Amino acid sequence: MAGEIIHTCKSCHNQFTGNYCNNCGEKVRMAADRTLRSLVADIVKGITFADNKFARTLGLMLYQPGFVSAEFAGGRTVRYLSPIQVFFVLNLVYFLFPIVQLFNASLTTQMIAPLGFLLKEPIARKMTTMHMNFESFALVYNLKTISLAKLLVMVFVVLASMPLNFLYRKRNRFFTDHFGYAVELASFNLFVNAIMVDIVTSIIPIGAYIGEGVVTSLFIATNLYFLMRSSYTFYNERGWRLVVKSVVMILFLKVALEIYRMVLFFVTLWSL
Repeated sequence: MAGEIIHTCKSCHNQFTGNYCNNCGEKVRMAADRTLRSLVADIVKGITFADNKFARTLGLMLYQPGFVSAEFAGGRTVRYLSPIQVFFVLNLVYFLFPIVQLFNASLTTQMIAPLGFLLKEPIARKMTTMHMNFESFALVYNLKTISLAKLLVMVFVVLASMPLNFLYRKRNRFFTDHFGYAVELASFNLFVNAIMVDIVTSIIPIGAYIGEGVVTSLFIATNLYFLMRSSYTFYNERGWRLVVKSVVMILFLKVALEIYRMVLFFVTLWSL
């Protein structure tokens, strides 16, 4: 049409009208695309993969556990973010404010854990080597373990996926399907048992009452909900087997969490 501006694509040098190149899809950058508002919008999109996919995917993980994993296992991926994308976004948010000791475990949390008695001698040796008392050592340890936990939390996901290959070996699922399901489970835990608890305790002053026992009870209750709902959806499990396998998985998850914490402890200790 007369009066339309003809642009030359910066990428492929194709000439076109409108805001997007009809050959490669490159967008014409206008002055409005270089404002502070546009920059903030780009950052938000980069973190959340915006266009409502993040909110839609997270909502399904909460209210219809297992559905997103089933969709990806079935090759239907356009409408949702992958569980691993949601996991990394929630992982970033959680470790910005790691109040609840779930995947981030302070030295005190490590010592009162079921296997905490095994840690006393390594801690004593390290304190002697570093010429520190317990208070100083705990401060240094806690600062270091937060950064390492961001990377090592994937260890929990791998450990959580391993028993699924045995429990549901006849359900026509591949290892990658089990792993994607375990990532969705970890995302659920990050949001419900870490981020949401952090938000609640920042609004209501009950943080002093949320000890290891409360965290464990909440972990068991919420994961039992997730496993029973998601196993029905993802593995098509029914009846008494659904209940039994969900309870067995709770035990495996607790073991996986403790092993992850031990790995985190010794990696942190080694890095000091």
